[in-house]
Amino acid sequence: MMKTAIVILNWNGRKMLEQYLPSVIEYSRDDATIIVADNASSDDSLAFLQTHYPEVQTIVLDQNYGFADGYNRALKQVEAEYYVLLNSDVEVTHHWLEPLVEYMDAHEEVAACQPKLLSYVDKGKFEYAGASGGYIDRYGYPFCRGRLFDSVENDNGQYDYATTVLWATGACLFIRSKDYWLVDGLDSRYFAHNEEIDLCWRLHIMRRQVVCLPDSVVYHLGGGTLPKGNPQKTFLNFRNNLTMLYKCLPDDELKHVMRWRWFLDYLAAWQTLILNRNYGDFKAIYRARRAFKHWKQDFAADRERIQQSRALAEIPERKRYSLLWQYYAKRIRRYSDLP
Repeated sequence: MMKTAIVILNWNGRKMLEQYLPSVIEYSRDDATIIVADNASSDDSLAFLQTHYPEVQTIVLDQNYGFADGYNRALKQVEAEYYVLLNSDVEVTHHWLEPLVEYMDAHEEVAACQPKLLSYVDKGKFEYAGASGGYIDRYGYPFCRGRLFDSVENDNGQYDYATTVLWATGACLFIRSKDYWLVDGLDSRYFAHNEEIDLCWRLHIMRRQVVCLPDSVVYHLGGGTLPKGNPQKTFLNFRNNLTMLYKCLPDDELKHVMRWRWFLDYLAAWQTLILNRNYGDFKAIYRARRAFKHWKQDFAADRERIQQSRALAEIPERKRYSLLWQYYAKRIRRYSDLP
């Protein structure tokens, strides 16, 4: 069994591989095995790899399974102590892997971790998708050290300390293989979006920890799967987030939180229509609510199993306040100013 496997999921991403894979090879090849898992690309990604990077291993899937199931199917073919789920649009830096491996080797109680994620476009700012580690508020809204909703902070070293977080970004997720399969991996039904938050929340429920280690730094372009503003991205985010709440919320909070989300989701839909004149997102939110209602019962057994596995009643990294209230009513724009 290999020590660390870096697995890059690719779908028609030849240009991304050409731009970002060289840094992964240069700064990782001595410390890990690099694997590209291809989601049945129709471009020349595989031919490009064979010609220019024959040392990179490939796993070829027979169709596009999306992010979640694509990784599940690929990782079943990888025997390693640690997996690194790395987006194809990530530029890594010198010695980026060493702090992650060393910390995980020394902390058996930690299931997963992430590096500090900075913007590839503006390298002095955090990147939206994970920044310096993620949390969720009482009602399931995700945010990060360095990013609240669309407000992204400059990186001035203000979060340069290791800390436990609720979720580690799927753009660069370092995880023990035994913990990945302990909770059955990513939920393949999500296709994409919220799947890493769901995974990490389930790990916390079983008393496993997730941390951010800013001694490791990578740069993420972002928006490679679906660009911001795409209604399908809005649909997947709302549907999957509601599903995650249904699966993972403790019994004594489920009804209360879901009632509030019903109100807040429809409020968000009408806000996008009236204030932003965005009919695509308006329809996407309504469609997501309907989709969740129709498939909710498909997750009843998952919810029962997750609740039965609960070893931790209160998870500190799931914050008890409303991020909407902090952001819109109290005008807080920085993580460090939150309660």
